[in-house]
Amino acid sequence: MRAASLLDFSGLPGWAADDHAAALAAYAVTADLLGADWPTPASGDARTFFEASFTPVEIGAPPGLLTGYYEPEIEGRARRGEGFDHPLYAPPADLPANQPWFNRAEIEAGNLLAGRELVWLADPVEAFLAQVQGSVRVRFEDGSVRRFGFAAKNGQPYRSIGQELTRRGAGGPDDGITADGIRAWCRAHPDETPALLRHNPSFVFFRELDLPPDSGPIGAMGRPVTALRSLAVDPEHIPLGAPVWVEGGDFATLMVAQDTGSAIKGAQRGDIFCGTGIEAGHRAGDMRISGRLVTLLPRKMAERLAR
Repeated sequence: MRAASLLDFSGLPGWAADDHAAALAAYAVTADLLGADWPTPASGDARTFFEASFTPVEIGAPPGLLTGYYEPEIEGRARRGEGFDHPLYAPPADLPANQPWFNRAEIEAGNLLAGRELVWLADPVEAFLAQVQGSVRVRFEDGSVRRFGFAAKNGQPYRSIGQELTRRGAGGPDDGITADGIRAWCRAHPDETPALLRHNPSFVFFRELDLPPDSGPIGAMGRPVTALRSLAVDPEHIPLGAPVWVEGGDFATLMVAQDTGSAIKGAQRGDIFCGTGIEAGHRAGDMRISGRLVTLLPRKMAERLAR
């Protein structure tokens, strides 16, 4: 890993204009899970708290890549039928802890998750994308909404079907294809869609969540994430729970590293939680930004890292 560089807050363009109170509220959601080296949120001015407690550290070499993810909200049924034929599953009883389980093609060919269905969706692509996002709100006929979040995965490598479509010439040469582009391609090629989805051997299992309607989904730290303030990172480079200055496109915003993702690898790689529903999905799907991540670390930790 490239040696970390200590920066000053004056070197973060837009820092003074950010809503530091909103960032502090997001930090407080998971601050109690951090070790004793990490500062505890305090009353008073939020900007002063961050500047007095942390040192900005640039880890890795910008530019980095910023993408977005979201919590879909789609129609579903508790039982199969009337076109709702594509389930989300609970983990299998024999899922091993530290080794790969069957891949997506093997799961489907052997019907290996029969009896583990949690909810039924109408579109196989939406069921697949719910796995990619790791959380979903499902609306039922009676108007009720149930929420499902990540429970486990099969331990197989993640492969992007967007990149596969780009390789086939269906997307742009550099920025891939959006989620809406994937949906459009699958609608136009229904017979080829199952094989495309099986290109990704990774398979995500769900659990039902009991969360308030205004809460975000649960992130990797076991706490709700906050729209446009929570960030998925590679914890090999950025500690979970750390504030992270996100710079790129129309972002000059302090976020908090509270989630992870199979495709989020590297010190300068971030995935921004964009919220819930259709508009959040459009924003997340269109997001592919060249930018910079600057991690805020407690002062002594920053000094040790930068030696």
